[in-house]
Amino acid sequence: MNYLELSVATLTGIGAQTASRLEKLGIRTVQDLIFHLPLRYEDRTRVYPIGSLTAGMTVLVCGQVEFTDILPRGRKSLICRIGDGTGFISLKFFHFTANQHNALKPGTWLSCFAEVRHGYAELEMVHPEYAVIANPEAYVTETRLTPVYPLTEGLSQGVIRKAVKQALNLCSKEAQLLTDWIPESILKQCRYPSLADAIQTLHAPDESVTIEALQNGSVPALKRLAFEELLAHHLSLRSVKNKTKAWLAPSFGDSSEITLQHFLKRLPFKLTGAQQRVMAEIAADCRKAHPMMRLVQGDVGSGKTVVSAYAALLALTAGYQVAIMAPTELLAEQHFRNFAAWFDGFETRVVFLTGQLKGNPRKDVLQALADGSAGIVIGTHALFQDSVQFHRLGLCIIDEQHRFGVHQRLALMEKGQQSGVRPHQLVMTATPIPRTLAMLQYSDLDISIIDELPPGRTPIVTSVISAERRADVIARIAGWVAKKRQVYWVCTLIEESEVLQCEAAEKTAERLAEALSGVRVALIHGRMKAAEKDAVMQAFKNAQIDLLVATTVIEVGVDVPNAGLMIIENPERLGLSQLHQLRGRVGRGEGDSYCLLMYQAPLSDTARQRLGIIRDSNDGFVIAEKDLQLRGPGEVMGTRQTGSVNFKIADLSRDADLLEVIQQVGDTVFNQSPQAIQPLIDRWLGTSTNYSEV
Repeated sequence: MNYLELSVATLTGIGAQTASRLEKLGIRTVQDLIFHLPLRYEDRTRVYPIGSLTAGMTVLVCGQVEFTDILPRGRKSLICRIGDGTGFISLKFFHFTANQHNALKPGTWLSCFAEVRHGYAELEMVHPEYAVIANPEAYVTETRLTPVYPLTEGLSQGVIRKAVKQALNLCSKEAQLLTDWIPESILKQCRYPSLADAIQTLHAPDESVTIEALQNGSVPALKRLAFEELLAHHLSLRSVKNKTKAWLAPSFGDSSEITLQHFLKRLPFKLTGAQQRVMAEIAADCRKAHPMMRLVQGDVGSGKTVVSAYAALLALTAGYQVAIMAPTELLAEQHFRNFAAWFDGFETRVVFLTGQLKGNPRKDVLQALADGSAGIVIGTHALFQDSVQFHRLGLCIIDEQHRFGVHQRLALMEKGQQSGVRPHQLVMTATPIPRTLAMLQYSDLDISIIDELPPGRTPIVTSVISAERRADVIARIAGWVAKKRQVYWVCTLIEESEVLQCEAAEKTAERLAEALSGVRVALIHGRMKAAEKDAVMQAFKNAQIDLLVATTVIEVGVDVPNAGLMIIENPERLGLSQLHQLRGRVGRGEGDSYCLLMYQAPLSDTARQRLGIIRDSNDGFVIAEKDLQLRGPGEVMGTRQTGSVNFKIADLSRDADLLEVIQQVGDTVFNQSPQAIQPLIDRWLGTSTNYSEV
């Protein structure tokens, strides 16, 4: 019998309701349960004297009940005071029963585990886990660390711990059930324990394993499982890549050199060597009869958009349509203006499609896409809608790709599929991705880097100043505007509420307009209608506005060469990569450019360190690496991403060293042990990778 495939409902104590709750966590089988690994651990191996406690500690204490009382004011609460001869601490319960009250009578000995907090008169524990000690002299603590598992509503740690213990006992009967899919040579080379031993150690660490060792990742069992999980994610995306490479795609062949040269000569600037290199890589991809899946990375202002326009031209001259998707209407609008200008005079129509487009204009665009009279469509998520049908889609371009996940990338390709032929795909980001992260997150893509800025661009001078110098900053704006230059003022709020962000921006705009008489102040934020935003941005580009107060909606894509000064309020609330993106809105024209990071004192040590990094570097790749170290991968990639990587045990910050060999090991597995690929993916990712079946 394969115990791993047994339903969790076969375990003692797991009824239908509990099985249903476990399924919400992705736990259906014994194997799922075994790989549901602890989030953290609690140390219940030592009893702390109450007199030694300080607020913030999470500890086990033992004491005798001094008194118990019910406080009637407000919501009733049960207070129980215990002591051990070294001191006293209060236990507070907001939810309690009569039986509980009766059991906590004076003289009773208790063991309690919880976080220690400051109380009204003394230290306290709120809703501690506790047990009555019948014989204090014979009391024995746990000998191992206690695992704490991810839960869902209605499940307790006790239920999960008992179920895991049963699952481990079942599997110990047949150790060979937990197959080591990683090649033995690699396990020996890295000195990793067997899979069975590693699993046992993490669920039930022995006495030699400390919380500190688990936190810093030095426990071999943890390293071994983190390595296998990272490998599974890598193999999953590599499998996607291999499948897409097996699909058919239109071969664009060699486009007319005359047409290409005509396009390039019309550009008002000269291409950099890096742009030309990436264009050559794209052209080589598009000549193949299999879909291009390429990510173009480039720092702010490196010229990715014109590279994507070149790719669009390859598709158009081969008789195919192009779909360009951006995450925001503002960025989509800017692309529309650029592409409309670049392709003016070419025999094609550039159309714009977002959720805001209604009525006859929308019908007109949909008809033009269906009959092929529109060669290029630029839009937002609206391009996914069922009503959008393409005549002959040959290329999908996705900008600011970290806002979209693998599912969305492939869904757009699916829309363009005709007779088994799928379009090429080019994805772009101005958020430089740390190399270690790119190796894992984008294993399904070939990567090109535009690592050269256009000539003549001077570095942006960045200063970090306190909000106490706000009056000096406002005076500087007046002087700047007097020189016929323009200014951005960016408002940030730590809250996710777009409404609050917009309100803050509105108040800031009002105050600045009062303080700067004669300066033309305007406002732009995410809750404005597309037409309103477009009108404001157009007026700013036309120098009809001197000072633009904005939320972070201007993070991507807006290009106003005459704007050379940016003030960012509360920069300590943003990530380094986002700050770098915002700063990239200035420095796009001639003359010096400045970015003032106006922080709210006092700054934490970490915030001071982060602002120092952005002040001292203009290199987006260096900044992204620092951001990864300081904030971790989830924050760097953006929490809004769909299909982002979620780990059970691995931590990209802690385990970055493992990524260096993941690709190499991935090659070994694909070449020498292909039978191990799917079991590894199933083991660690389960059904969360249905995109690999697209």
